[in-house]
Amino acid sequence: MPASDIEWTAMDAPILIDGQTHFDADHARVVTNPAHHKEVVGRRAVGTGGYAHAAVEAATSAYERWSALSAAERAQMMLAAAVAIEAGNGDRARLLTREHGKPLSEAAHDVGGAPKILRYYAGLADRFDTPDVTEDDLGRIVRLLRPMGPTAVIAPWNAPVYLSYLMIAPALLAGNTIVIKPPSYTPLAVTDTLLELDRHLPSGVINVVPGSGPEVGAALVRHPSVRNIRFTGSTETGKQLMRDAADSVKNIGLELGGNDPAVILEGSTINDQLISEFVRGVYAGTGQICYNIKRIYVHRSMYEDFVDQFTEAVDQIVIGDGLSSDVTMGPLNNEAQFKFVDALVDRTRSSGATVATLGRRHDPTTWDDGWFIQPSVVTGLAQGAELVECEQFGPVIPIIPFNEESEAIAFANQSEFGLAASVWDDDVDHAFDIARQIEAGTVFINVHRVGASDVSMEFGGFKQSGLGRGHGWVAVEENSELQVLAHRPGWVEATGHH
Repeated sequence: MPASDIEWTAMDAPILIDGQTHFDADHARVVTNPAHHKEVVGRRAVGTGGYAHAAVEAATSAYERWSALSAAERAQMMLAAAVAIEAGNGDRARLLTREHGKPLSEAAHDVGGAPKILRYYAGLADRFDTPDVTEDDLGRIVRLLRPMGPTAVIAPWNAPVYLSYLMIAPALLAGNTIVIKPPSYTPLAVTDTLLELDRHLPSGVINVVPGSGPEVGAALVRHPSVRNIRFTGSTETGKQLMRDAADSVKNIGLELGGNDPAVILEGSTINDQLISEFVRGVYAGTGQICYNIKRIYVHRSMYEDFVDQFTEAVDQIVIGDGLSSDVTMGPLNNEAQFKFVDALVDRTRSSGATVATLGRRHDPTTWDDGWFIQPSVVTGLAQGAELVECEQFGPVIPIIPFNEESEAIAFANQSEFGLAASVWDDDVDHAFDIARQIEAGTVFINVHRVGASDVSMEFGGFKQSGLGRGHGWVAVEENSELQVLAHRPGWVEATGHH
């Protein structure tokens, strides 16, 4: 490997292995601003399989010491890191807006996830340290949670800080060491938080290797010393990770794609609050959020009213550079996503659907300098249309009427995805009855947007939307091995076996 500590700045994302940074400026990749193609925001190091193996070795060496601590001791270090990270989050939010494109308010929520999530999981330390003991006439059973070992975390680009820490924090509390591959499109802000986290933990507990999925990601997943894999991203990549992990039977948690339906029942009141919730639920993050609303089903009796009010509200969106205070939606993050969404909208329009292109361009003179796309509302599509069945991951939404609740449920479930969904009705108990019939890991009632799934609330998908669950206490269990200690003299006496 090249020598460590080659010159890098706070706007760069180095490799971090065993407390030492590595940055080869001659081979670094630039990170550009999606709102201004030619603006270089920073650089990221280019990791290789060799770096990935060295990082796993460092995590393996650190594992014995880290896992031997109590969860309470680990939590104290996590809390100290949370304080330090929080102090720098103002600058990090601006950095994240520049590398991602999202408005500054959304970036602040994203980077704010690091200290929030660290504190939440640190608060579960006593629960981890307290074994579950059953004593009865048969004897004693002690159930313990034990760490798994070196853990590979592969992070997504759409909410890089928040989603990274949802995977990192429960794994750390459980006593695992980490090698994380940050996202290639948005590595800067999250790596900056990880460097701060590393300063508060023993060397080797956190290791960072940026690089490509086929090289760094695959090397991590295939490494025999990696016992646990945490991934948030596309379904296709998740399938490949499962293949790569199969040879050594690793524990794996996957939060994958979504095509989340929202069902507006006949008992709903279409008012400004509902419309505002839908605008946020569809267009936050420029539609690039796994559990954004991706398709809307509205009872036919209120279909036209909803479409009219929703279209009017979407037309108030201001698209531009997320650092501008009056911009409410930024660009798409990267060229590949821009081309996919732009072509999808063109194909949808060519199919005969009605595509309303909405919103206001904040600065028309610089529009072509970024991956900007105006929000669209699509009507006149049938259930089997491409836009209805795919994960668009962009600011375009189909709205489809239904006649009977059974039809809406069937439409909602007609997908290989099952991440999240929502049901809307003034009668909350009735909405719960309908929600139980929808095939999704989370079904929200009268809400469906970022913030609705708190860190304490379990989250994960049905079908091809993933394996396992994150958030809440269950995420600690998912990053732990359950060990049972049993002394059963009563069972021996009762069965006559000596």
